[in-house]
Amino acid sequence: MLIFAMENLFGAICHEAVTSEGAAFWQRLTLVTKSFVPGVWVCFSLTYSRGSARRLPATAWFLVLAALLIPVGMSLVFRDQLVPVSPYTETGADWGVLPNVAAKILNGFQLVAAVVILMNLEKTFRSAVGTMQWRVKFLVIGLGIVFGARIYTLSQALLFSGDVLVLSDVDTVALLIGCVLVVIAFVRSGFGEIDVYPSHAALRTSLTFVLAGAYLFVVGVLAQVVARTGKPGGFQLQAFVVLLAFALLAMLLLSNRIRQKIHRIVSRHFRRPQYDFRQIWTRVTQSMSNVFDQPGLCAAAAKLISETFNVLSVSIWLLDEQDRLAFTASTSKSGREAADVLPNLEQNFASIRMLTNPFDLEKAKGDYAEGLRQISFSQFRTGGNPVCVPLCAGSHCMGLAILADRVGGTDYTVEELDLLKCMGDQIAVGLLNFRLTDEITRGKELEAFQAMSAFFVHDLKNAASTLSLTLQNLPAHFDDPLFRQDMLRGIGQTADRINALISRLGALRHLELNLAEVDLNLVVDDALRALNGAANINVTKRLALQPKLRLDRDQFGSVITNLLLN
Repeated sequence: MLIFAMENLFGAICHEAVTSEGAAFWQRLTLVTKSFVPGVWVCFSLTYSRGSARRLPATAWFLVLAALLIPVGMSLVFRDQLVPVSPYTETGADWGVLPNVAAKILNGFQLVAAVVILMNLEKTFRSAVGTMQWRVKFLVIGLGIVFGARIYTLSQALLFSGDVLVLSDVDTVALLIGCVLVVIAFVRSGFGEIDVYPSHAALRTSLTFVLAGAYLFVVGVLAQVVARTGKPGGFQLQAFVVLLAFALLAMLLLSNRIRQKIHRIVSRHFRRPQYDFRQIWTRVTQSMSNVFDQPGLCAAAAKLISETFNVLSVSIWLLDEQDRLAFTASTSKSGREAADVLPNLEQNFASIRMLTNPFDLEKAKGDYAEGLRQISFSQFRTGGNPVCVPLCAGSHCMGLAILADRVGGTDYTVEELDLLKCMGDQIAVGLLNFRLTDEITRGKELEAFQAMSAFFVHDLKNAASTLSLTLQNLPAHFDDPLFRQDMLRGIGQTADRINALISRLGALRHLELNLAEVDLNLVVDDALRALNGAANINVTKRLALQPKLRLDRDQFGSVITNLLLN
């Protein structure tokens, strides 16, 4: 960074020079200082955050020596030929370097060195994983801006040598931005050592090499267009915009989130499916069509998921009305074994209802994450991270499925996560249908209970009406022996009817009809005798009902009594 500072200081003094001799002197110092940049920064790019920095191969040390000795030697040996300066004839305010073969060779070498530096930094960044990548990211971006700007200015110097001093302002601004990002990097990660071991991949794997080559190709084409048309007005601006576009493209391609989204799009739309979805969906339909309750559906779903994804431990937990998880089914534990976990699980899981997509349980954050990790039933260290699949049907979250102990511990691909989401949604639809069916069944049971209650109330009302009629006729006919005989028989029948109602009420769940061939004439006659000749009932008997029918005599007799009394 000290070399950068000295270079920009000498360049600024060169800008303020009032004579060509002064400008030439300070420009020589600028170029000599600038010649130390490739060697120092190539060495830095090969050793920064490298765990194998002390064991660099001989080719790497040869590259460092070449990057240091060649530009320094050229700047010292050809210092008089590098900087023949003359004022611009139009303004006379700035100084420009005239076209010179030695200057172009030096600029070309520094351009190649800048690309090599960025390639090494990119290799370090791409080899880092997780938090290590997070710690080196801002430093790599900062240096990428600095040397990316140098690629722009050096390419301009090769094409238009007279504008080098004007473009040095671009290097200065890029250096300021890069320094800010480097400071942010050290504030985030400190000065602790980070050991990264990049693979010795071929040059074709370098994104920097591809983008730098593409940029120089585009700029070269633009320069040829300018040379043929003779309209150089906006060339520098166009080249700068092209550089920014390539830099933005590089940042996007190095972003983990962007790469994940690109991989997901390619996997969904351009790759051959990993699974035969028609076969899987046939199995889903068959396994869920033979169950008739929620526990059976969850057990079938857990078995299906286990067989499809080679997962040893699949457990399904459903949310109750208090937003607590209830164990339903598992491929690794029974309900009794799961009960040992449940007493420690008094947590409210209302936040789970907001989840819609499968997620890695080890990376999950939130109040619910620790509780879910306790019930994941993971038994093998090499089984990979457990994955949770929310069971959602529209806006209704029924619960979740937890997958642990996958054979081989392989990570789930984007296609597998999509398939898990589809299966989870289908399971949730089945659970919701069962829940709605249970609600409808309970409603019908309540309706049937109300109808049965009305039936028993009517029977009790009939018995009470019979006793009431008997009491009304008792004072007038008490002395009649036949009346007393009928009264005793009527009271006995009423008592028997009440006892029968009580027994049927106790056996309501096992209610059965006692069917037998019955003469309806006798049933009607018995019902009339039970009324004991009530004064307010005028009955005309014309009993000619044929033939006999299979009926429950007691139940049908109650129906006739209801008709007579009501």
